[in-house]
Amino acid sequence: MKALACALMLIGLLMAPAAVVAAPITAELSTDRVEISTGFTGASVLVFGATQNPLSGESAEDLIIVATGPTQGVVVRRKINVLGIWLNGPSTRFPEVPGFYALAATRRVWEILPEEERRQYRLGFDNLRLRSEDNRNPSFRAALLELKQNDGRWQEYAAPVSRAGERLFSARIAFPATVQTGDYQIEVLLARENRVIARQELSLRVERVGTAADIASLARGQPLLYGLLCIVLAALAGWLGSVLFRRN
Repeated sequence: MKALACALMLIGLLMAPAAVVAAPITAELSTDRVEISTGFTGASVLVFGATQNPLSGESAEDLIIVATGPTQGVVVRRKINVLGIWLNGPSTRFPEVPGFYALAATRRVWEILPEEERRQYRLGFDNLRLRSEDNRNPSFRAALLELKQNDGRWQEYAAPVSRAGERLFSARIAFPATVQTGDYQIEVLLARENRVIARQELSLRVERVGTAADIASLARGQPLLYGLLCIVLAALAGWLGSVLFRRN
């Protein structure tokens, strides 16, 4: 069904009135909502659209797609070894860290745009504005980058922007199972001759549904009851396991 919907939207883009097609770029999402249920293992969203001018030839244009999620505060700590015991050592806090970041492009962004433009649009890990509150040692920033990449929530060139014909394009953004809820922004940039000539912003919402939403609501609204239920369920699981093993 999703593939059929995407195909219909592409046909709509190609058959749109002249006033709409005249826009330098027109982009859409295969869905504007990602639902997290109890069995959620991740999801992917297709970004697709069309450009007014060809994406190949002498006047070739490039496309860059950036997806960002809600910001959050993150504390990075360094472990130190004291007499064979690993303890928490120096730390620093980054108050505004994107919970999700994904970058896709027709080429590497440094081949498309100069450094000033890349910094303005926060293209690439090197251009993310990660301000620390106290300890400014660059090793903490490097550790943050590594942690976010390892859990799949920060992706640089994870998927390319594919071309279909002269004007159609598409790219898939993968959201891991650890993705947080909230509002996401997906920016589609059209570049030509080392500068951005058009920009379109799309919105996406990630939210919990069903049992997962009920559990999250209970944990936020009544944390004491949630904690007691977790203890009871853990005790029942332990008791049931002991009964089963005893029978065997």
